[in-house]
This record gives sequence, structure tokens and C-alpha cells, in this order.
Amino acid sequence: MGQTQTLSGKKIASIGVVVIAVIAGLFAWNQHRQAQNKELVIGITPAFATTLQVAANEAKKQGINVKLVEFSDWNTPNITLNHGDIDANFFQHQPFLTNAIKEGKYDLKPFAAGAASRVGLYSKKYSSLDALPNKARVAVPNDPVNEGRALLLLQQAKLITLKDPTNYLSNLNDIVSNPKNLQFVEMEGPQTARAVDDVDLAFSYPHYLHLAKTIDPKKALLLNSQEDKRYAILFVVRKDHKDEGGRLQKFVDIYQHSPQVKASLNAEIGSGLWYAGW
Repeated sequence: MGQTQTLSGKKIASIGVVVIAVIAGLFAWNQHRQAQNKELVIGITPAFATTLQVAANEAKKQGINVKLVEFSDWNTPNITLNHGDIDANFFQHQPFLTNAIKEGKYDLKPFAAGAASRVGLYSKKYSSLDALPNKARVAVPNDPVNEGRALLLLQQAKLITLKDPTNYLSNLNDIVSNPKNLQFVEMEGPQTARAVDDVDLAFSYPHYLHLAKTIDPKKALLLNSQEDKRYAILFVVRKDHKDEGGRLQKFVDIYQHSPQVKASLNAEIGSGLWYAGW
């Protein structure tokens, strides 16, 4: 009788272990399913909307739900991400992020790199840099990093000379030579694409020019000569980011390797005007 009770106890214990294992497995699967079904919310600016939507459509086919939230400026995406209201953002390169973290004390970090765009000097009034008149009005971004990038390109064009020819954070006070007495008009970076209609020369970006429809991005009087991957647009996250279900990494893989995304980059920026930053 005692032996029968012992065997029954062992069977019950075995069944209990199996039940616990099944429950644990179902719980783990449910957690995985919820992570997969949960929306991945990414903050962007309008210039990247079309291509990121193409990537989101491709992700949807793999069961990854991506919501894109557009911001009209270059400050709010980092503020919103730092508050934890979105999962990631995609609008800035490493020099911009480094400066933003310094200025805003954000707890952010790069997650992965996207495409990088070449930048150029554009004019609807003049067909060459030599034709620029004395005191020509030149539109440049007003943020420290992109203004520095614009000044480096103007130096490459031999229109100005900077105190430190390699400093990507140069500002207008660092100009030591300005033979044509260029008059600089500072504005938010995206607005330089629209300023092409009003100024003599504008530093701008192919994707913003495409969006503004002011001038053909391929008609630059000068494009930067070097493919510098530090200017690749980044997927940025909080430092405490946990990639639930690997959703963001899967989305990045789609962005980097999807033929549909490549075709969109060619259409939105221009073939030859962008390059892989990864």
C-alpha cells in the first residue's frame, strides 16, 4: 500500500513538472508574441518619411508593426526620445547627436547607422561659383554642427578660409578670409532648401531639396568630395533601451538590405547622392 502511494506521488510530481513547463513555455511565447505585436514607434523628420515608410511596409510583412511620428524641427525628436515617449528616432548624424547630448544632457546613444547623404552648394541665379558677386547672400544652417559642415564646404569651394581648416564645429567667427565678402543668412537646416529661391547661394541637402522641389539635387555647383560615414543618419535610442523581441534590429536589417528601401533612397535622394553608412 505504501509503495503504491509513493509511485502515485511520483506520477503527480512528474505531471506537475510538465504542467509548470507548459505554463512557462506558454508564458514565454505570449511575452514574445506581445513584443512582436507591440508597435515600434520611431520619430523622424519629413525628409526621411517616404523611405522609412517603405521599410515599415516591408517590416509589416514580417509581423513587425512600426509607427512613424513626424517632427518638423531638429530638437523635438531628441527631447521626445529622452522622455521615453518613442522607441527610437532617425534624423541625425553622429556629430549632431554628440552636440545634442552635450547641450541637452540627453541619455541617448546610437543603435545603428542608416544612409549618409552628400551635401552641396546650390544656386538658381548663378551657374558657377566664380560668377557669385561681391556680398552674395549665402544660406547656411544655424545649428553648430551643420553650420560647421557648410563652412567646410565653402572652404572646399575656396570661397572662404577657416582658422582651423579641419574643425567641423567652425562658426562664422572662425572665418579668417572672405574675399567676396559673402553675407551669411543663418536659418534652421531644412529651410535652406527653400531659401534657394531667395539667396544667391545655399548650402543644402539632396533629400530636403527633393522635398521642397526648389531645385534638382543633382544640379549642385559643388558637392562634398568625400564619403564621410560619420554623417550617416542614425537610429538613436535611450541608453537604457531594451530591444524587445529584436524588433528594432530586424527593422534596421530591413532598412539596410531591402531592395525596396534602396530604390526609395535612389528616388528620394538621388542615385550617387547617398551612400551606405553601415
